[in-house]
Order: sequence, then C-alpha cells, then structure tokens
Amino acid sequence: MKDIELKLENLDFKPNEEIKGIIKVNFPGRYDGVVINTQILNSNELIIYKSYNGKQISQNVSRLFVNRDMMPENKVEFTAVIEFIPKEIHEVKFRASIIEQHKEIESDVVFAKIS
Repeated sequence: MKDIELKLENLDFKPNEEIKGIIKVNFPGRYDGVVINTQILNSNELIIYKSYNGKQISQNVSRLFVNRDMMPENKVEFTAVIEFIPKEIHEVKFRASIIEQHKEIESDVVFAKIS
C-alpha cells in the first residue's frame, strides 16, 4: 500500500464540469498535511479548487493545502473545476504530496485529460 494515494472519479472531463477526487494517506510517521497541485500541460490555465471535506473554498485556489487536523481518517475529498474553454485536448497532471515541515515526503501522480 502506498503512503499516499490520489484517485479521481473521472479521468476525462469537460470545462465547468465538477472534478471529484480523494486523497488517502497511509503514512505511519508525522506529517503536517497534504498539498495537491495541478498542471494543465501545454497551457497557462489553472484548475480552481472549490471544496474539500465538504467545506467550501471562498477564494479561487489553484493549489490546495489541507492541514492534517482537517483530515478525518487521514483522507481528503475535494472538488475542483476548469473554467476555461480549451481549443484542444490537454493532458492534466494531478500531484498530491505529504508535507512535513515544508518538505515533501511522498507523492502520487494521476494523469487525466480535458477536452
């Protein structure tokens, strides 16, 4: 079993469609929280995170950090959206990392696409 696992509900999505995912942490040691970064390859556009563990995010956030105190059962369920209309199909890289004292301990990567 991996120390951190990232899963998306769907790996192919459209603009303004809700993206749902879950991060599970199985790391036995200490950590401060998890961060999820997303990169839309061959684009300067961003994915905007809308909520985590049922809590709405009021600002436009393109990089999401969740403190361990906000992670019941060491997991994070999140939603996000892509708000631009792509002119071509883009591959999207999601990367979730365990953070301890500003350092990345472990990570997991998932690739999806937007069309």
